[in-house]
Amino acid sequence: MNAPQEGAWNMAVDEAILEFVGRNESPPTLRLFDWNPYTLSLGHAQPVSDVDMASLSELGWGLVRRPTGGRAILHADELTYSICANLDNPIVSGNVIDSYRRISKGLLKALELLDIRADSKPKKESAKKISDYPICFQYPSDYEITYQSKKLIGSAQVRKKNAILQHGAIPLFGEITRILRVLRADGLNSEQDASTQLQSRATTMEETLGRRLTWSKMAESIIQGFATAHNIEFFHASLTKGELMRAVQIRKKKYANPEWTNRI
Repeated sequence: MNAPQEGAWNMAVDEAILEFVGRNESPPTLRLFDWNPYTLSLGHAQPVSDVDMASLSELGWGLVRRPTGGRAILHADELTYSICANLDNPIVSGNVIDSYRRISKGLLKALELLDIRADSKPKKESAKKISDYPICFQYPSDYEITYQSKKLIGSAQVRKKNAILQHGAIPLFGEITRILRVLRADGLNSEQDASTQLQSRATTMEETLGRRLTWSKMAESIIQGFATAHNIEFFHASLTKGELMRAVQIRKKKYANPEWTNRI
């Protein structure tokens, strides 16, 4: 495991790999990573007014805007995965739903290896209801991973030219309701109602398994799950020199730039 990184760097690396994969200068890539400090990430088009900036600062948590859509996620005590591939790759080819469904097969197999029988189905909640609520884990999207109707893995996707990036958060342990501390109350129901609803709709690996899972064990299961589900042979690699240099540029221009984060 590499050392956990700040949000701006994590998102810049994802985008740099996406660019290189899209130009066929890098192979399809599965990346597994962590965050330090805890970081609230906003969806690409989510208003920054959803955030309680004073509470975020007081807690010392970071803020970043993702290149992908969706709503706010608190990246704390989790494993985050990202997948970059060309759109002609059979795992991600077709429309957004097709790619979500196939990627979910790898995630489901990873959970199965941990004795978790999770689900991946079309969503039942209306798109409007999802878009109106500021928290990603409040409602599952199509083919996101749930366990006993509770969201276990929150994912989001972006397509750039001929390549796709999908990344997702897998909460390992900790209070799923911590995100409420850094969201503005006027974007939520009452604090008690919001906490109760979130606990009823989202969960962690620890709550699901009844025991705490290490980051390394979760990572091992993700790699094995995708290898088994899609007959993939992985090899370990660090960022190339080109990817690293491009990530530095993207971080400065976008993800560490308040103008980018606060533009909406």
